[in-house]
Amino acid sequence: MELASFVGRALFVSVFLLSAWQEFNGFGDDGGRAAKSLRPKFNAFVSHVATHTGQQLPPVDMKILVAAAIALKGIGGLLFVFGSSLGAYLLLLHQAVATPILYDFYNYDVDKKEFSQLFSKFTQSLALLGALLFFIGMKNSRRHGRQLRKKAPKAKAN
Repeated sequence: MELASFVGRALFVSVFLLSAWQEFNGFGDDGGRAAKSLRPKFNAFVSHVATHTGQQLPPVDMKILVAAAIALKGIGGLLFVFGSSLGAYLLLLHQAVATPILYDFYNYDVDKKEFSQLFSKFTQSLALLGALLFFIGMKNSRRHGRQLRKKAPKAKAN
């Protein structure tokens, strides 16, 4: 069962590790292709937040944002493979921040092709987020169950 769990985690995290590796290889001096494609989506997200909340987000260098994404996916992925809750939390943080920015279906009309493509990717990303929450919940419930069993007093036979 442990082998199946390890293989499952390795397959799950391959999405994050391969993405981090690809972004790392293309990073360059300016953050690479990832930073260039992220800039318009991030600007649209900032505009959307400002319109709906009245709050301005501080300016962010795309190179730093991409580097942070690479670090979260890379470190989080490696830790997650070995069953670390910290790795799951790092990947969860990445998904929670990146999903609404990258898959901005809310900026398109329902009739547009982009809406369906982005909405599909958004829901897939939510599924990954759900799987991470499930992993964290299972980790915590197993830990809690072990603690309860250890604390239970043993009945003495008379």
